[in-house]
Amino acid sequence: MDTPKITVVGSLNMDLVISLEVMPQIGETVHGDSIHYIPGGKGANQAVGCARLGADVTMIGAVGDDLFGKRILEEMEQYGLSQDGIFTLKNESTGIASIYHTKEDNSIAIVPGTNGKLTPEMVKSYRDVIAASDIVLLQLEIPMETVHESLRIARSSGVKTVLNPAPVNPLSPELLQLVDVITPNETEFEMLIGKKADRSDAELFEAIRTWESKFGNKLIVTRGKHGATHIIEGKLEHVTAPLVEVVDTTGAGDCFNAALSYGLAKQWEWKEILSFAVRAASISVTKFGAQGGMPTLGQITNSTD
Repeated sequence: MDTPKITVVGSLNMDLVISLEVMPQIGETVHGDSIHYIPGGKGANQAVGCARLGADVTMIGAVGDDLFGKRILEEMEQYGLSQDGIFTLKNESTGIASIYHTKEDNSIAIVPGTNGKLTPEMVKSYRDVIAASDIVLLQLEIPMETVHESLRIARSSGVKTVLNPAPVNPLSPELLQLVDVITPNETEFEMLIGKKADRSDAELFEAIRTWESKFGNKLIVTRGKHGATHIIEGKLEHVTAPLVEVVDTTGAGDCFNAALSYGLAKQWEWKEILSFAVRAASISVTKFGAQGGMPTLGQITNSTD
């Protein structure tokens, strides 16, 4: 197959990453070690992840005409991503994510900015680009109506879609029935199905099976250092992650979704796709920064040696 074409519709943020030893509790002040200003946003991270693997990527999103917006566009260009699908909105602020980062985990607060102003009409103007794609990859840091319109265009064009439902929001049955693959983490999945799960294999199998039967899409639960879980050939399968030295978990989920979309676009078998995506995400956490940690195809391939 030729170079896969992936369209990412989603967010572009400036990440304000504060590194510290422990997370502050409510009402507590702690000392941080450092602060970094790093271009991010789930959409941009996933676009960079796809591009690093060698895909032909179109990013559809919006930034403001401020310093953060200019820096993000420069960074996207450095990764070989075209700015053609990124709208620069006058007198608007680029979205930001304030990230508290420790070695073990991270906590994130988002101010949408121009991400909240990406309209269905903007996406419609790239209908031909979406129609020519192998995969359309989306998240939920842009307006829901824009996500829905992107899915409608893709479905009407016969293009497969991957929805990373983060940050988790209520999703209508009409929207979900337009999705081909959905990739919640464990917490997001519990919120989507509306109940706390004990995460036993039997209950997880039944929850995934019920979901897939209801909405007609494939559901993959991402599980951090434990890899990912899905149903294949009527059986629950856990795809384990290799042991690595964790530096920064920010962007690991984005890396997983980028690698999964790449494998789908290449029309690999599910076993190969998920093994590839889990290895990619594991490599990503060994480096600092979401986009800076995105591995190349060669790095993932060599990790199996």
